[in-house]
Amino acid sequence: MSSPTPLRPDLSALPAYVAGRTVAGAVKLASNEVALPPHPHVQQAVAEAVALGNRYPDITVSALSHRLADHLGVAPERIAVGCGSVALCGQLVSAVCSPGDEVVFAWRSFEAYPIVSVIGHATPVPVPNTAAHGHDLEAMLAAVTDRTRLLFVCNPNNPTGTALRRAELVDFLARVPEHVLVVLDEAYREFVSDPDVPDALTLLDAHPHVVVLRTFSKAHRLAGLRVGYAVGPADLVAALRSVSVPFSVSSPAQAAAIAALDVLGELEADARATAEEVGRMAAALRSAGYEVPETQANFVWLPLGDRTQDFVAHALDHKVVVRGFHPDGVRVSAGAPEENDLFLAAAAAFS
Repeated sequence: MSSPTPLRPDLSALPAYVAGRTVAGAVKLASNEVALPPHPHVQQAVAEAVALGNRYPDITVSALSHRLADHLGVAPERIAVGCGSVALCGQLVSAVCSPGDEVVFAWRSFEAYPIVSVIGHATPVPVPNTAAHGHDLEAMLAAVTDRTRLLFVCNPNNPTGTALRRAELVDFLARVPEHVLVVLDEAYREFVSDPDVPDALTLLDAHPHVVVLRTFSKAHRLAGLRVGYAVGPADLVAALRSVSVPFSVSSPAQAAAIAALDVLGELEADARATAEEVGRMAAALRSAGYEVPETQANFVWLPLGDRTQDFVAHALDHKVVVRGFHPDGVRVSAGAPEENDLFLAAAAAFS
């Protein structure tokens, strides 16, 4: 049975967001999740919040916003909390773009960017990555027009793991026209090991056309609870709040994020251990003959081109689920060391 109500014709061409598969009996290294469960302190906070599940959550997310403001050293009115940073990506398009406006982003990059652009009635403008699998900043600047309203920069980039350094990013921001909002998406910030990869929050005051996105899904181990936040100019943040879905950040999610900030030192130590494990994986893969770009995230990228699907199938035959982006390459998240060893053995057997 189909609906007699006309649907938006452009939705038929909307790219689907493809989540990493879960296969019974196989190790899942496909979704950039952290292998460890939420911290026990966080689990306790969630359990207490669930007991009040008959009540609506705080629609303003005020307690978490103020806690983040204290942690980050910014005013609370410069923080918008959303149902994961991907929801905030969509809210940014809704707040900034009118029908026909353009959204520029690297490709490959986070696969939600073209989706939220089309949903928000904007035109996605993908710009191919460099031969080194990173953002081509000159090409992105060249793609900016009078209709460009938003420019996404994922740093470190998902799915390639590459990262922009401070000097090139500062130069880029200075050259982006002020009518273009630059979104610095830092979902993987906590895994960065190179001090020259800048903390984007340090760039905000000098660049009022910049907003920073962060998430609790990765290093904080709350992917299933959906909490992200944006930091930017107060007027933009007010607009983000105005276009959000009411009550979209649940009470357990708010409690979990606050509790995660209580134990942030432990979570950051675990994130550093994950980054070391990624380095071990990259070194082993390179020794086995694979091209592996430098990564500053919790995953590695294998630019396998037309062999992408074959590698995904081969890994699954060896009880490992990886994420293929045909025809470009394969992203492999770091899991527990024994899970990574299983993957490395599978990779070594691929021919």
